[in-house]
Amino acid sequence: MIRLNPFISRGCFYNYINSIRNPVGGVILYVHNSLCSLPAAAILVFGDSTVDSGNNNYIATPFKANFPPYGIDFPNHIPTGRFSDGRLVPDFLAHYTRVKDYVPPYLDPTLTVDDLATGVCFASAASGFDPLTAQISAVIPMQKQLEYFQDYKTKLENSIGEEKTKSLISNAAFFISAGSNDFMINYFGTTFRRQTYTLSNYEQLLLQNIQEFIQTLIDKGARLIGLVGLPPLGCSPAVISLNPGSAFGPRQCNESLSQIAIDFNQKLQSQLKAMQTDQGPTILYFDFYQSLTEMLQKPSQFGFDETNTGCCGSGLIEAGFACNVGSYVCPDPSKYVFFDSIHPTEATYNYVFKKMQPVIDEIIQGQ
Repeated sequence: MIRLNPFISRGCFYNYINSIRNPVGGVILYVHNSLCSLPAAAILVFGDSTVDSGNNNYIATPFKANFPPYGIDFPNHIPTGRFSDGRLVPDFLAHYTRVKDYVPPYLDPTLTVDDLATGVCFASAASGFDPLTAQISAVIPMQKQLEYFQDYKTKLENSIGEEKTKSLISNAAFFISAGSNDFMINYFGTTFRRQTYTLSNYEQLLLQNIQEFIQTLIDKGARLIGLVGLPPLGCSPAVISLNPGSAFGPRQCNESLSQIAIDFNQKLQSQLKAMQTDQGPTILYFDFYQSLTEMLQKPSQFGFDETNTGCCGSGLIEAGFACNVGSYVCPDPSKYVFFDSIHPTEATYNYVFKKMQPVIDEIIQGQ
């Protein structure tokens, strides 16, 4: 089969899909037959540290990763600000679709018009769908990311004109990954929200904010939107280290936290489906929970040796500034699911992206 750019269509190839689940790709698609001839113009990214390619380098926050050993497997071993040893999912997506090799941070002052026109990242590590989450960490709120997106549109309009910019936005792929920090940093990490919201009510607040965020993108011209669900919240090395049973026994996930992610993801999927209209955009739900759980439960099948400690430092608690140039680093990060005690390795992100590929290829074959 000739592999084309997954977002290029020479005809109407979305019209054969209505609502399907791909058991291999871990992706649920809610697609309507109004989308035809969608050449990929750009990849535009919003969210938190799972997709931040370096915006936090340019703001006053302790949540940065622009120093070694972060980036040790990135080309030229550059610590770009990505919270990993190398590339993130949007980078793999950009390369696979031949849009560009990497998605740069929007706040990088050296970006050219060509850089902007092929896509940028607005995400900020430690952010979330609740504005309070970003406020706690002094990072860029999701609403501010939308403001940066509007600034981005204005820059393009001034450079290439309104019509070309409108076409570029309508043909762009929007990728959103956030939500974990709302639970781990905000709701369970402080008492602010728990004083006012039950867990169920807080989930509804997040779902409402997500709906408004997606609707704003649609109102601004987005037609292809991918949203990543929560990972197993109780399975990062840092959370495992705080699990009382892990102090003297086997290091195990906090199952109650992971169950919260399962429940929230189910509500999120229902909401995304309810948002559809006959002439609406394509919305893809990416099942991060399933992908990561498979790696944690069957690591040898993916080439991993270590699942419950990170590659950096002791692997138990280090992340961000605690994972630094003086930290011990494992000989081969690709054997670890996590690079620091919170964030996955490039190898993990690569496998997460590969879980998306069957659905992307299925769309190609349907044209």
